[in-house]
Amino acid sequence: MTMADKAHQAFDVSVNVYGESKCFDDDGRLKRTGSVWTASAHIITAVIGSGVLSLAWATAQLGWVAGPTVLLLFSFVTYYTSALLSDCYRTGDPVSGKRNYTYMDAVRSNLGGFQVKICGVIQYVNLFGVAIGYTIASSISMVAVKRSDCFHKHGHHATCNVSSTPYMIMFGVIEIIFSQIPDFDQISWLSIVAAVMSFTYSTIGLGLGVAQVAETGKIEGSLTGISIGTEVTEMQKIWRSFQALGAIAFAYSYSLILIEIQDTLKSPPKEAKTMRKATLISVAVTTVFYMLCGCFGYAAFGDQSPGNLLTGFGFYNPYWLLDIANVAIVVHLVGAYQVYCQPLFAFVEKTAANWYPDSKIITKEIDVPIPGWKPFKLNLFRLVWRTIFVITTTVISMLMPFFNDVVGILGAFGFWPLTVYFPVEMYIVQKKIPKWSGRWICLQVLSGACLVISIAAAAGSFAGVVSDLQVYRPFKTPN
Repeated sequence: MTMADKAHQAFDVSVNVYGESKCFDDDGRLKRTGSVWTASAHIITAVIGSGVLSLAWATAQLGWVAGPTVLLLFSFVTYYTSALLSDCYRTGDPVSGKRNYTYMDAVRSNLGGFQVKICGVIQYVNLFGVAIGYTIASSISMVAVKRSDCFHKHGHHATCNVSSTPYMIMFGVIEIIFSQIPDFDQISWLSIVAAVMSFTYSTIGLGLGVAQVAETGKIEGSLTGISIGTEVTEMQKIWRSFQALGAIAFAYSYSLILIEIQDTLKSPPKEAKTMRKATLISVAVTTVFYMLCGCFGYAAFGDQSPGNLLTGFGFYNPYWLLDIANVAIVVHLVGAYQVYCQPLFAFVEKTAANWYPDSKIITKEIDVPIPGWKPFKLNLFRLVWRTIFVITTTVISMLMPFFNDVVGILGAFGFWPLTVYFPVEMYIVQKKIPKWSGRWICLQVLSGACLVISIAAAAGSFAGVVSDLQVYRPFKTPN
C-alpha cells in the first residue's frame, strides 16, 4: 500500500460541490498537479537531448532531399502515434476509466498476455541504454570543454588528448545524488531547467552554423549526401544512411515514458486532451529546432559534418561560447537521465515491494532533517539499488564509448515497438477498429513501414560498432 493510500484511509477527505475530493484523485492517490506546460517540459527534456547534436551528421549521410524529408516524416509519425498512445492512459471511459500508471500497465489492460513481458523487456532495456548513451554524451561534452580551452591556448593543431573516464565518474556521482529523488512528480523543476538548457545549446549550435554559412557565403552539401568514392565506399554509404535513420529515430524517441508523464497530469480536462496538446507543442518546437540544427550544420560543413555538432570541432571559436554550450548539454543530460530512469526505478521498487511487502529495508523510510526544508525521506533499498544502477551504467559507458553507434542502436531498438507497434495495436483494441477495415489497413501499413526502417537502422548501427571495435581502446572516448 502506498503512502497516499494510507493517508486516504487515515483521514476524512473534504469534498467540493461536485462530490470530488480536494486532496485525492479518483484512484485514491494524492491530487496530480501536472499541466500542459510541465508535460511539455518533460517531453522537451526527453526529446531535445543529445540526439540533436548528431542531426547534422545524419543529414550529411542522407543529403538535402532525404535528410529534411526523413526528419519531417519522423516528426509526423511520432506525433500521430503519441496521440494514439495518450488515449490508452485510461481503459474504458476516457474520463473515468481505470488509469494505467505505466506503459506496461497500458499494454496489460489492452493487449495482455506475452506482449506485456515483451513490452517490459524492450522498454526497460531501452531506458537502461539511454542512461548509458547520456553518460557517454555528457563525458564527451565535458572533454570538449577541456579540449576547447586547450585549442585556444595552443592552436587548432595541438593534440589536446583528454581522458573521458574522470568525467564519466563525475557525471555518475551527480546522478547518484539526483537519483534519490523519489519519483516523477518531484522532478518537474529539474525537467524545466533541463529544457531551458536544451534550448540554450541547440540555439548556440544553430547560431554557429548560421554564422559559418554567412562567413563563407557558401552552402555545403549535395542533394544525395556524402559522396561515394571520395569519402566512403558504396557499402559504407548504405550502412551510414541506415545508421542516420537510427540517429533520427533516437532524436524523436520519448514514447516509452509518455504514459508515465501523462500520469502526472491533473484533471479536468481529461488527461488525453492535455497530453495531445503538450505533444503537439513539444513535437512542433523540436521539429523546428531539428530542421534548423540539422540543415544549418550540414550547410556549414557538408560531407565533413561531425558526429556531434558541438564537440566534433567543426567550430573552434568563440571558444567561450562552445564552453557554455557544452556545459548546458551536461546540465540538460543530468535532468534527462532522471526523466528516463524514473520509470525504471519505479518499476523495480514496486516489484520489490510486491514481492517482499513485510521487508523493512524495502518499505521503511527514514526522515533526514534538512535545515530550512521539510525532512527528506530516505529509503535504504532505494539508496542502494539506484546507486548500483548508476555505477553499472557508468562502467558500461567507459567500456563502450561509441556515441553515434549507441544512439543509432537505441533509436532502432526502441522506435518501432514502443513508438509505433504497441500504440497502434492498443488503439485498435481500445477503439474496436474492425480487422481489414480501411483504417485498420492504414495503421498496419504504417507499422510495417516503420518496422522496415527500424531493421535497417539497427543493421547500420551494428555495422558502425563493428567498425569502431577495430580501433577500440577500453576506457577511452574517441577524441
